[in-house]
Amino acid sequence: MSKQTQIRRTTVPQIVARKGGEPIVSLTSYHAHTAAIVDKYADFILVGDSLGMVMHGMESTVGVPLDLMIMHGQAVVRGTQHALVVVDMPFGTYEESPGVAFRNAAKIMKETQCGAVKLEGGKRMAETIRFLTERGIPVMAHIGLTPQSSNVMGGFKTQGRDEEGWAAIEEDAIAVAEAGAFAVVLEGMVEPLAAKITKSCPIPTIGIGASVECDGQILVLEDMLGLNEWTPKFVKVYGNLGPAIEGAVKAYADDVKSRSFPTEDEVYR
Repeated sequence: MSKQTQIRRTTVPQIVARKGGEPIVSLTSYHAHTAAIVDKYADFILVGDSLGMVMHGMESTVGVPLDLMIMHGQAVVRGTQHALVVVDMPFGTYEESPGVAFRNAAKIMKETQCGAVKLEGGKRMAETIRFLTERGIPVMAHIGLTPQSSNVMGGFKTQGRDEEGWAAIEEDAIAVAEAGAFAVVLEGMVEPLAAKITKSCPIPTIGIGASVECDGQILVLEDMLGLNEWTPKFVKVYGNLGPAIEGAVKAYADDVKSRSFPTEDEVYR
């Protein structure tokens, strides 16, 4: 009988238990080597469909295919040992019906070995969330600014600026919680509304451009590392890797052109 190394990851119930407690730490990751670094500090890692824009130069997340999410999800799972890995369900893989959503969610979980999936939408997705969770698939919900619906929303606009619209967003939060979601991402939301939802919602809220009062926070890794030319206003940039990488590439190119490499004697002695 072969001996297998047991990997102890953060579980969905452990995330749920953090409601109102120590803030939940999360970042996105799309490949094994960055995931291995993030894994040391994050409670969960999201393989976000933002990879379409960050990694593949797409204009939005709408064009991301299921197989691409699975490929990146596999890499992140292989690179981690501790964090719960959550994989986004891309546009068009869950909206049609609960049955279609289950088929695609099961494919993601079976082929990546991730611990949960995430999908966008509030009340309109409650039936699907319930269908998935009742069949053993943990679901993280996502309300407020939902990038897959940016074409309908007219772009990436902060939600809740008009207080008259708060009730509908609050209803979305309660609906996904009652349907069985174990946590909900609040994106691009005015702080008073995000704080209010966090207090009333029974499951952990994960903020991104929302409120420090959320139960946790998530950022796109490349944004907080300073790898992108443009960064959302709500992102605190913790690194300056874009210019650093460019400097290193330029130095390498200069060395190639000047033949400034170690000599054969220095390499093999």
